[in-house]
Amino acid sequence: MRASKTSIPMLILIFGLAPWAGPAFAQASPPRYSADALYNLANSYARAGKPGLAVLCYERAALLAPDDADINANLEYVRASAHVAVKARGRFARLVQAVNPTTAAWLGVLGVALVGTALLARRIAPRSRWLPGGGIVLGIALIALTACNAMLLWPRMHEAVVLVDQTPARVSPVPMADTAFVLREAQSVTMTAEHEDFILIRSSGGLSGWVARANLGAVVPPVGAER
Repeated sequence: MRASKTSIPMLILIFGLAPWAGPAFAQASPPRYSADALYNLANSYARAGKPGLAVLCYERAALLAPDDADINANLEYVRASAHVAVKARGRFARLVQAVNPTTAAWLGVLGVALVGTALLARRIAPRSRWLPGGGIVLGIALIALTACNAMLLWPRMHEAVVLVDQTPARVSPVPMADTAFVLREAQSVTMTAEHEDFILIRSSGGLSGWVARANLGAVVPPVGAER
């Protein structure tokens, strides 16, 4: 059994990136939304031949433990097995996201405290400049790390994974509408709008279409979501 990781409720509540998502995680049981539990659940789905659900759980686990080698390796393996291509992250993104969002948030809080303390120290002891100056530089660096981490995390709030193979993306949000293109199971898409039981998605190739809500799993689940 793997060691338990930070819970998603802390991730959402600290960043405040999606106020509507906070209650969903707060109401969920902590064990279910730990990186450890999501990783084990993803492994079960992968063994059961359900790559869509496996990728979804790995993605959620990776949000909590972005530098976990097991999660990333299994996620890459399942995607490759499902013949789903994913754009590789750049060096900057890998560096910034090596810190999980919760840690990055607390580093930002520490950075604000350092800057405030350093400015106060400069007023109290104006002759001592190098120590407060160093505190200001370090504080700004920590704040910048938090800001970059949040900016890279924000798009994930709109990502979803296709759960059903050969899912049709339709030209309009009705069941009988013509199919514009077809999505593979385990493929990642971006959610841009919604209408009743359909979600307007954009694929990695830039194609847009309406997909039945039941065929998608949001990486960050909405309020009241069961999966």
